[in-house]
Amino acid sequence: MSRLTRWWSGRGTAAKVELYTRWTFHFFALIEIGAIGLVPLARAEETRIAAPLALTLTLLVCAHAVLTAVLSSRALDWALDRRDQPVRLATALTVLTAVITLAVLALRATGVLADVAVTSAVATGLVTFALGALVLCLRRPRRMMYGVPAAAIGTGGAVVAMGGHPGEGTGYAVGILLGGAGIVAACGFSAWLMKMVWELERSRDLKARLAVAEERLRFGRDLHDVMGRNLSVIALKSELAVQLARRERPEAVDQMIEVQRIAQESQREVRDVVRGYREADLRVELEGARGVLGAAGIDCAIDPVSMELPTGVQSVLGWVVRETTTNVLRHGDARRCAISLREKDGSVLLTVRNDGVREGAVMERGSGLAGLRERLAAVDGTLEAGPDDGGTFRVTALVPVPRSEKGAGA
Repeated sequence: MSRLTRWWSGRGTAAKVELYTRWTFHFFALIEIGAIGLVPLARAEETRIAAPLALTLTLLVCAHAVLTAVLSSRALDWALDRRDQPVRLATALTVLTAVITLAVLALRATGVLADVAVTSAVATGLVTFALGALVLCLRRPRRMMYGVPAAAIGTGGAVVAMGGHPGEGTGYAVGILLGGAGIVAACGFSAWLMKMVWELERSRDLKARLAVAEERLRFGRDLHDVMGRNLSVIALKSELAVQLARRERPEAVDQMIEVQRIAQESQREVRDVVRGYREADLRVELEGARGVLGAAGIDCAIDPVSMELPTGVQSVLGWVVRETTTNVLRHGDARRCAISLREKDGSVLLTVRNDGVREGAVMERGSGLAGLRERLAAVDGTLEAGPDDGGTFRVTALVPVPRSEKGAGA
């Protein structure tokens, strides 16, 4: 049972919706066989239908159900732009449905198949289930609904054309109209919903990649602003020093000393840029986590921070919040995330817990958690990460706070 649970929970939301939709359409094939295909065999003895005829009808319904399931699967792939539109399969299903339906109605008209229940079940059932699969091959809702009245009128007209009573033809038409409208609406909506969920999944991934690209551009812009002018001055003074050195002028030494000074100043400015990029404010990161997770549809509950912490402790805990928020977005399918901060035995304990963990999503060999452990080790802190009770994932960071640096509670 645990394997089945992990197999299901290890999938993303879009994959779960797709799997559920596909198996629903596969289950339709079993319903068609059970509700329609077994009717001739079940009523053969009671209505004196010839055994070969009853078996033939059952086998034809089974073949129709299998073809319907195959077409549904291929049509779902087409809806997700994974393969071409299954025109040949749709044509084959339409032809097979029409042939079996007309054959059953002809047997009914000639008296070979006298049982009305068998005739109506096979004729209306095949047309209804076929409409459910054929609608997946269309994109516009208006075209989807056109097929239902067309099939109803065609079947009712065939009954009347073969000598049946107009009331009987009307009954066939009404049955197909009601059943077909219901299954067409359900199938069309299921395919649309599955496609929209995948679109949302791709949009979320694209949004995350764009956010990373934007941050890289920002960092590159800041670095360029810092280094651009200084590098230009270094290049000019170096060129001047070369020319002075070729003329054996003593001013060349002064120019190189100035180059050295500018290079050292640039080095300090780069360190400031990198330090500012890597440092994180805890309260800012908590609010950022709430906003980012909320935008991704994840309910984020944050306990209010009721203590004042040293700058170094806030920075490292802010990085823990930033990294764990990234992991929740990238490696899970969370719906809830809880972040708490409390004092424990002279230390501060940060806990981040989320649900919706995918199987194999814990990247212990990656640089994320390893980098956090290095940062925490610099302030004598520890980090623990792993599955928790109830199918959740928990990250805890424990950082000691020196007594001299503790602030009063807010």
